[in-house]
Amino acid sequence: MEKLLIKNANQIITCKSEGAKKGKEMNDLSIIENGSIYIEDGIIKKIGNFDELKQFEENATVIDARNKVVLPGFIDSHTHFVFGGYRDDEYSWRLAGMDYMEIMNRGGGIAKSVNQTREASKEKLFNDGIQRLNSFANFGVTTVEGKSGYGLDFETEIKQLEVMKELNEVHSLDIVSTFLGAHSVPTEYKRHSREYIDYIIKEVLPVVKEKDLAEFCDIFTEKNVFSVEDSKKLLNSAKEMGFKLKIHADEIVRIGGTELAAELEATSADHLLKASDEGLKMLRDNNVVATLLPATAFSLQEDYARARYIIDNGGAVAVASDFNPGSCHTESIPLLIALSTIKMKMTIEETINALTINAAKAIGREKTIGSIEIGKKADIVIHNCPSYKFLAYHIAVNLVEKVIKNGKIILDKEVIGAL
Repeated sequence: MEKLLIKNANQIITCKSEGAKKGKEMNDLSIIENGSIYIEDGIIKKIGNFDELKQFEENATVIDARNKVVLPGFIDSHTHFVFGGYRDDEYSWRLAGMDYMEIMNRGGGIAKSVNQTREASKEKLFNDGIQRLNSFANFGVTTVEGKSGYGLDFETEIKQLEVMKELNEVHSLDIVSTFLGAHSVPTEYKRHSREYIDYIIKEVLPVVKEKDLAEFCDIFTEKNVFSVEDSKKLLNSAKEMGFKLKIHADEIVRIGGTELAAELEATSADHLLKASDEGLKMLRDNNVVATLLPATAFSLQEDYARARYIIDNGGAVAVASDFNPGSCHTESIPLLIALSTIKMKMTIEETINALTINAAKAIGREKTIGSIEIGKKADIVIHNCPSYKFLAYHIAVNLVEKVIKNGKIILDKEVIGAL
């Protein structure tokens, strides 16, 4: 039996909640001062002050967290981390003022990533995936959602999902896989989006389900990509097959993706930069998590999603990276915290909940991760700072010192030592 005791933490930020925190609840972190946590076989068994837990010290590995802050492991609930190639040239073009159509005409955009991913071997995708997961862990992430969507054909979509499944089996981080075959209309189906949707439903989704390659089905519901009608057809079919639902909704043009997410009671609706007031309230009323991606807005120099409106009207917000090869090539949690607090006007308390318990709800894992509570998995991060407020105050700096996954220390920067 593996035993771990974390003792004397300045603050334990528990984020305790029965589900996603909504509205004013998002300011409650349920803090324990000078707290300790006892863990057995990867599960949190006791939480309290050290006097109550010191009986466990003799037979356990002990971490002294004096003058440090203990938080739940961060959860990145929207990423595209398995892909081939890079688009660094395209990013430079964008910074120089080139618009999306010019980039497309130069051979950039999602089509470039599709071609590179189709050409990449499984071994290459797997090895790159390991490096990217290691980087997520460095920022205190203990669970990652990963989407396919850079294949847009049977072979490559399955290849991406199989790589994620294999990574989940060997890497310390947990991976929640999402099928995003409807990320774009492939060139083979140009101007025939409905035929492509029918192809996915008949040929691809059943195999994804049979091989247990994804928990979620997602779609990019957007003008000139997939209509609300196309999206509804795919997602209803996916729901009938047993998939949980996500939607890329109203990112560029408001066409009703937010309302569709609410109607279908999706687990989350993501992006939401152009979502309507009514749509955002419908998400609240149907318990759909609004997953906001501020680093994408930052990278594309777009307006930010209206986190303040969603929270002030009683909604639940999660924050995620949208790590991908094109529009948002970052997995930096400190950057997300800075953008959430400065640009989306969220409090640091709301932001922490958005990256933990609400992010857990956005991937359907809120009963097992996302907070520090007895009976939950011991996914815990120790930060080298005296107060959780430093996560916003020490702007965009990584304060992670130790990462604990399933009760095991998987990253310890103290061991690395001083330079």
